[in-house]
Formats: sequence, C-alpha cells, structure tokens
Amino acid sequence: MMGLKEKTILVFAAAVIIMAAMLFIPAGTLDYWQAWVFLAVLFVPVAFVGLYFLKNDPEFLERRMKTKEKEAAQRSIIKVGYFVFITGFLVPGLDHRFGWSDMPAEISLIADLAMLLGYAICFLAFRENSYASRVVEVVEGQKVIATGPYSMVRHPMYVGVAIMYMAIPFALGSYYALIFFLPIIPMLIYRILNEEEVLMRELEGYREYCRKTRYRLVPGVW
Repeated sequence: MMGLKEKTILVFAAAVIIMAAMLFIPAGTLDYWQAWVFLAVLFVPVAFVGLYFLKNDPEFLERRMKTKEKEAAQRSIIKVGYFVFITGFLVPGLDHRFGWSDMPAEISLIADLAMLLGYAICFLAFRENSYASRVVEVVEGQKVIATGPYSMVRHPMYVGVAIMYMAIPFALGSYYALIFFLPIIPMLIYRILNEEEVLMRELEGYREYCRKTRYRLVPGVW
C-alpha cells in the first residue's frame, strides 16, 4: 500500500495540476499574473505545512486524507460544495480572458495577504487540534480542545477557511467570481451546526465546552 509520504506528495501534485488547469485553461493564456501569485500563495505554505505534519503529527495528515462523510447532511454539503468550487474557480479565468473586471493590482495583492492570514489561522487550529479531520467524526480517545484559538471561538479552522474563500475572487482579479464564492458562507454555517450536533452527541465534554466558549466563528457575534 502507498505510504503516507507518497500519498501526500501525490495529492499535493494533483491539486496543483488541477488548480492550474482550472485557472489557465479558461483564461486561454499563461499571461495571468494574479493566477501565478495565487498558486504560490496557496501551495507554498501548504507544502511547508505538509512537511511539518509529516514530521510532527502524521496521524493528523491521515485524518485530513479522509473524504467519506458519515453524516447525510455533510454529504449533501460536499455535493453542493463541489459545484460551488468548480464554478468559482472557472469564472476568474474567463473573467481574465474577456476582461469583465478591472481590478487594481493593489486589491489582488491585499487579498493574497488575506489568504495567507486565513491559512495561518487554519494552521494554528490544526497544530492545536490533532483531531481536526476532514470529515465530521469522533474517534476513539478524542478529547475536547479548548486551548489556543479554540479558547476564543469553537471553530477557528472555519474562520480561516472563510477568510481564504472570500479573498480568492479578489486575489484572482475577478469581481464576478465573488458571486459564486458567497454561498460558501451559508454552507460553512450549515456544516458547523450539523458538526456541533454530532460532537454534542458523541464527544464527552463538548456541551460544557460550548457553554464556556460561547461563540462559534466571530466573538461577540456568532
């Protein structure tokens, strides 16, 4: 069977190729600087984080490789998510080809910085919580994590994800792509609510954690 290191490299390489194809083929050119910067901002940190967890917490990477959701609600979210993801990443290339948006370079570069911020938040959540699987589940021996970013909000990883996805259209120079990325916010909210139902039902101490850490995503708001 393929080892974790080989599987990680294969998934990483496939992600780079697929993402590049989704941007440059609709654009009809490689002369798309926003896409090149975006790919670097996205995948260079991912490579370093992957190496970090291969060395320090390979079990976490194993959990992040899982894709089969047990909850019917989560499977529905994934199906809708695929459509949003594919559509959202095809629009910027078409926008670049046909010149629909006239976005200043400064906005795209600020959005790249926002993406880095979002990914940094995700990394802090991953490092603090080795149980942060890609799928919604409770595994044997799992404990409630209430330290680090989890002391401020209950779902810091989704905070980072939301920042990243809302920044992507601007990083790629497309105002129109934002229309297709906006549904990700209600999808995240729906995922969080269902995830908390599972955790309250199956993870000992999670209900008490929710009473102590009141907010899910934004302190003072929700």
